[in-house]
Amino acid sequence: MNINKNLLLVLGIIGALTLSRLIPHPPNFTPILGMAVFSGAIISKRYIAYLVPLAAMLLSDLYLGFHASMPIIYFSLALCVLIGTFIEARVSILNSFLSISFGVLIFFLITNFMVWYGSGMYETNFSGLMTCYYMALPFVQNSFFSSLLYGMGAFLIYDIINKRIILTNKA
Repeated sequence: MNINKNLLLVLGIIGALTLSRLIPHPPNFTPILGMAVFSGAIISKRYIAYLVPLAAMLLSDLYLGFHASMPIIYFSLALCVLIGTFIEARVSILNSFLSISFGVLIFFLITNFMVWYGSGMYETNFSGLMTCYYMALPFVQNSFFSSLLYGMGAFLIYDIINKRIILTNKA
């Protein structure tokens, strides 16, 4: 498949996932982490792989609103793209599942560390950090399931369209 069709396909999938972030959903049940891993794994031009999910997040944040924790969330999102780049040449169900899961874990650890560190809600000791992580567990559950649903869905849709429909039309 030529690069322009491939890029349009990827942008279409990511655009659809971005729009789904704007519909009503349970807390932290969004496509953004799965989308970031997908972007890193599928888009071969690195600057585009990072730009697309970060731009998608920014566009949806223009509607949803800005907040003080955006820099750390965007940094964590960029790490999810980086995680996706490690499976670029070896995309499989298992690698996709593991990469998305690792991305969710990294996002959870970093963003909740910053909540502990900067919010003043928890004691600034190890016990306070563990309490912060414990209190965030209900949210990571939603992040994990939504990331797997949307991320694995994106990989599946990409595979079906790329291998089944586009390659069939070439024959």
